Amino acid sequence: MTHPLDVDRTSDGYAPLASYAALGDGRTVCLLAADGRIDWLPVPSLDAPPLFAALLDARRGGTIELRPTAPARSRRRYVPGTNVMETIWHTADGSAVVQDALVTGTAGRLPWTQLDRVVRGLSGRVAFDWRVAPGDLLDGAEPTVAAEPGRKVVRVRDVRLAVATDAESTDAPGEPEFRGELVVKEDETRVISLTATSGEPLPLPRVEVGGVERTIRAWREGSSAHRFDGPHEAITTRSALALKLLIHSPTGAIAAAATTSLPEDPAGGKNWDYRFAWTRDLAFTVRALVRFGLTEETHAAMRWMLDTIESQGGEMPIFFTLDGRVSDDVRASSAPGWRGIGPVLVGNRAANQRQLGVYGNLLTIAREYVAAGHVLDDRARALLTRVGDLAARGWHRRDSGIWELQKARHYVTSKFGCWQALDSCIWLAERGHLHGNLRRWRRERAKVAAWIMRRGWNPRVGAYTMHPGSTDLDASVLLFVGVGFPDTERLAGSVDEIARRLSAGAHLYRYSGMNREEEPFVACGFWLVSALTRLGRQDEAEQLFERLAATSNDVGLFSEMVSPTGELWGNAVQALSHLALINAAIDLDETRER
Repeated sequence: MTHPLDVDRTSDGYAPLASYAALGDGRTVCLLAADGRIDWLPVPSLDAPPLFAALLDARRGGTIELRPTAPARSRRRYVPGTNVMETIWHTADGSAVVQDALVTGTAGRLPWTQLDRVVRGLSGRVAFDWRVAPGDLLDGAEPTVAAEPGRKVVRVRDVRLAVATDAESTDAPGEPEFRGELVVKEDETRVISLTATSGEPLPLPRVEVGGVERTIRAWREGSSAHRFDGPHEAITTRSALALKLLIHSPTGAIAAAATTSLPEDPAGGKNWDYRFAWTRDLAFTVRALVRFGLTEETHAAMRWMLDTIESQGGEMPIFFTLDGRVSDDVRASSAPGWRGIGPVLVGNRAANQRQLGVYGNLLTIAREYVAAGHVLDDRARALLTRVGDLAARGWHRRDSGIWELQKARHYVTSKFGCWQALDSCIWLAERGHLHGNLRRWRRERAKVAAWIMRRGWNPRVGAYTMHPGSTDLDASVLLFVGVGFPDTERLAGSVDEIARRLSAGAHLYRYSGMNREEEPFVACGFWLVSALTRLGRQDEAEQLFERLAATSNDVGLFSEMVSPTGELWGNAVQALSHLALINAAIDLDETRER
């Protein structure tokens, strides 16, 4: 039977990216479409091969289905203060609510992956079809029924999967999937519980509603620590909860996104793997966590960053794996990609690029950490002093810039990042937190500022441009408004030119020419909000924030990009999008209070 929500999917089975909500357990993330299908779930961590990946391969990727057998309409929301999804279904015969969660244990995160789907009857009678069909791990692996005694277990290479339910099962013992039907009447409850592990023993799931209830309590207890009382409370709190989905609790690392290879444009080609921890994103994250007062997460992120850089001998790669390694290994999958827009990649080639801005990112993290009242240890001081010296010694070099461009140039925002690194070193040293060569840092900071003002400014354009001699604009200049750089007037002029030339509706393209290659970048619009706020243009900033926030999907989530027609593009859930929103909302609130 054709389901009304099927019209949201293309004929070959792909749903709009805006239809996905995200669930997580502190280690992995799954994506749940509005029609009740879970089309993305890596096991055991979000950077592992996805056991369910219909998001990128509708035919062989694997999916988890649960929806009414009769024509139905639905509405959904996150249970307030949580990352548990609640969908209410209405049919001609009755209504029912489904709660979906990657569940937690009684003492925190479970050591295995467990997805629970609890169905409760609200009125009348509602029948559902359900199916759990694992995929090929995006590389041609074949799901099989494992030769295990007792309950049925499906195996895909080292990943094992089991399902428990009090609903009717109709799959055959030898089929490498689980399926069946369930019926709920008013006040009746049915449960489908899935457990999975990789390369370790598999605990068989139990049929209980307590897992979802326990997870709701855990999320609410955790989210009570980051209350935001401003006028944008709902979307800001949702963004903070989305960000928490990307915190890899075993290490404290923060993933840039939960997915790989979702395209940035209908033409394809720009399909990257963002399941890594970027130094740049961590700097924004720590700033947001500090401003929310989330001490535990701030400390974990700070410790992870310092440990990881120290393990690399003080080198400054631009991103790391979630367990702290540097890897530039890239492998292409035979999967067709979302809506057939490939390629599908595992890994990211940018690991060995030089990006001078990471010096400013790391030292900004330290400055925010100390400004919040925390204390650095001797090891951290020594490492940060070395990073400050690297900035002082290397700011004049070419690099790939914040956007990881192939051609190395003297990108202006990279020089801004070096200026910010040295400024943070000086700030920390003047307060006794670092013990480096303060005279040298001051001298080099002045040289960087002079270079930026002399070579980065283009008087014909009336703005700071991408690199000397260029007329192209770069939205990342917005990040350096109001941070103390001694050229407020020309930065203000740059803000106006960027807003005029890079805007597409409420959003902005990353830099000149991107309107021909990709969709507008969500974070850039919120960077403009922060820049306007710091320039004292509060009314403009408030109006822009409202327009931007209205372009999220129905449950308050953003991917990487939003097209001028409102479609979501790029990897999701995207940390940088939600971080920019959070910091813009706090900037607005702080300015309003002043």
